[in-house]
Amino acid sequence: MIDFHAAQGSGAIVYDPALLPQVDAGLFDPAHGGHAATPVAVGGRGSAWFVDTAAGAAVLRHYRRGGLAAKLSRDAYLWQGAQRTRSFREFRLLQGLRAAGLPAPTPLAAAYWRIAAGYRAALLVARIPGARSLGALLDRREPAPWAAIGRCIAAVHRFGVCHADLNVDNVLMDANDDCWLIDFDRGVRRRPALKWQLANIARLRRSLRKRIGARADDPEAVNGWEALLAGWNDGLRSEA
Repeated sequence: MIDFHAAQGSGAIVYDPALLPQVDAGLFDPAHGGHAATPVAVGGRGSAWFVDTAAGAAVLRHYRRGGLAAKLSRDAYLWQGAQRTRSFREFRLLQGLRAAGLPAPTPLAAAYWRIAAGYRAALLVARIPGARSLGALLDRREPAPWAAIGRCIAAVHRFGVCHADLNVDNVLMDANDDCWLIDFDRGVRRRPALKWQLANIARLRRSLRKRIGARADDPEAVNGWEALLAGWNDGLRSEA
């Protein structure tokens, strides 16, 4: 961890030195150095960008509140210590997932900035080449690899990671149609148990129904969801 002082405030950075030999606070500014930063069109609450880094193509995300909490502050969180910041916790969780060979983005760096009794935070992860979200496939009415998605979620569940916001935009397929999960903010590792695992699946189901509405009851969507559940069940029983 390295400390820094910047115009936005004092803070600290954790990073992977094997991927990013040098870091500073400017790494988390989408306009830093005049390099191209393209806003992420879906998700991210208007605070995520595709950027180029020394480690290659990446996604920069500034943490933003949602729901009623956003009316109090868009991006400030209560300070409870460096290791409890949203960015540091997600960085460490992603490190654990990647070390286990699981389908999550590679974490590059994370930072926080102190502001009085609170802090702001940002995270930088490697971009998944050719990624398309399940939500985008649904919008275009393209086929999705439902069983593979179920197995992908099961692999993360077997590892004991509960995804706090499993929705159709946080499930990606890469150029090879391999599945990935992204956005592990507020995710936690816990003892595997069907109660929280089923709650994750139910959240994804609600997201799907919200996205496609009455189409969720069409035979194609019903069969797809059943294939996802079958893949998830098979994956939970697998030791591979």
